[in-house]
Amino acid sequence: MGFEELGNGKERRWGIRSLLRRKQVDSDRVKTQEGGHQLAKELSVLQLVAIGVGSTIGAGVYVLVGTVAREHAGPSLVISFLIAGVAAALSAFCYAELASRCPSAGSAYHYSYICVGEGVAWLIGWALILEYTIGGSAVARGISPNLALFFGGPDSLPYFLARVYIPWLDVVVDPCAAVLVLIVTGLLCVGIKESTFVQAIITSLNVCVMLFVIIAGGYVGFKDGWVGYSVASGFFPYGVNGMLAGSATVFFAYIGFDSVASTAEEVKNPQRDLPLGIATALSICCFLYMMVSVVVIGLVPYFAMDPDTPISSAFARHGMHWAMYVVTAGAVLALCSTLMGSILPQPRILMAMARDGLLPSFFSDVNERTQVPVKSTIVTGVGSAVLAFFMDVSQLAGMVSVGTLLAFTMVAISILILRYVPPNEMPLPSSFQESIESLSFQEEVPKGPVGISDKRNKQSGQDGTSKDFPLIIKNTDEDKVHEQKRRKYAAWSIAFVCIGVLILTSSASAFSFPEYLRYIICSLGGLLFLVGLALLSWIDQDNGRHSFGHSGGFICPLVPFLPVLCILINSYLLINLG
Repeated sequence: MGFEELGNGKERRWGIRSLLRRKQVDSDRVKTQEGGHQLAKELSVLQLVAIGVGSTIGAGVYVLVGTVAREHAGPSLVISFLIAGVAAALSAFCYAELASRCPSAGSAYHYSYICVGEGVAWLIGWALILEYTIGGSAVARGISPNLALFFGGPDSLPYFLARVYIPWLDVVVDPCAAVLVLIVTGLLCVGIKESTFVQAIITSLNVCVMLFVIIAGGYVGFKDGWVGYSVASGFFPYGVNGMLAGSATVFFAYIGFDSVASTAEEVKNPQRDLPLGIATALSICCFLYMMVSVVVIGLVPYFAMDPDTPISSAFARHGMHWAMYVVTAGAVLALCSTLMGSILPQPRILMAMARDGLLPSFFSDVNERTQVPVKSTIVTGVGSAVLAFFMDVSQLAGMVSVGTLLAFTMVAISILILRYVPPNEMPLPSSFQESIESLSFQEEVPKGPVGISDKRNKQSGQDGTSKDFPLIIKNTDEDKVHEQKRRKYAAWSIAFVCIGVLILTSSASAFSFPEYLRYIICSLGGLLFLVGLALLSWIDQDNGRHSFGHSGGFICPLVPFLPVLCILINSYLLINLG
């Protein structure tokens, strides 16, 4: 489990071993201090909450309520949103610990590189870029139809913004979508503080629309009676299975809080603010989703809901036709906020990959005045604008979930690796490295990563400084052998969990297989999964976890059960994507 510090990427040896090499927690920050400009530290908790809520609450909630209620959950939709919120919180716990320990740009790509290796990080990085690019383009093309309603109805936009069919290309171009993407790109180039301020305003207006739906709908419901809850089929018309199927569907309404982690390097106090921002944003989204579903389902019986415009049609049935414009305004605001949340992380992931030598250094440049990666932002913005202009990416929207679920799964695996088999050489935060360097004139204290062997040389107690540093001290050769065995068993246990989850979820969803074969394969996968989980519960966690990265931040609870459950849920959803 060697741990290698990466250089500037100019001298790299490619091969199988390169796929497993990992980088230091603070390697990105050290490189920016050695040369180049750093990202501006401007973000506080409130701004992180605005990014998280704005990136999560898209226009989907204005449609999802009707679709899931009609086809899966019925009145039990509120429980579906609650279960999905709890499932999303599992990933949020994992993100919160890694974001506070490793506060650099790159989100799941950065964590995978530190804990797993370069090969997996490369895959996760491009999966996230694909997710945000396609997601942003799909969102941009969804704005123009909603915006057209304010100009008199569908296809009523001004001629220079209206969609046009080009026969010789057989495509429908959308100038409005491209213009909106370019506007957002320009705003993000101005600075993180300014762009976050605009996103906070848009998100606040969207939340006000949702509060209007809750308050006005609640008033109508109490005045006219909650007819949606008096249906003969009861609270669970599709049974518990239908409610759980609804949870799997609405889970994707919570995707977006990972955008907060991508801004970790721009947070003033990442150890405190990042976990608080992620948790607060997810809690607000869950509360709003549940309250909107409670009200809308109560106004109209689930089987009579309009699957396309459930909220507007629910108010129209009670004589409030004007509410359509308020709801449509909320949908446009939600789409604009989600568009900003989709473009914001892309340049930061590209910047992180360029710092590690996986992309040209062009992408790692940070503008001296605005202190944002302007070049990367322009490249990603223009790419998304071209895609939104020429292509109808709605059929590719499912790929957005692929990147997110892969990232969620890898972050949970990274938590297990961090707790049980962290790198032998402990990466030191820059502040602690400075302390070591300041003492180097008094006695020989190794600079850079401190290995197990270095720490063992200090065990005699003759070196009085060793006890002052949060390092792992192995007392005897017998302890070393025991530690190697523990790490080996822990690594195999993590592998058993991952392989068992893959076999279990794949076979459970392989409906084309004979039933007896599915049961056999499921039993094998379940056995591997339970054996791995039992071993992880029995094996002690590595003491190195206490000094890995930056201390004093959030600690994920219930390890190994919480990250293992997170891996299981995300893998099942990933296997069952359309």
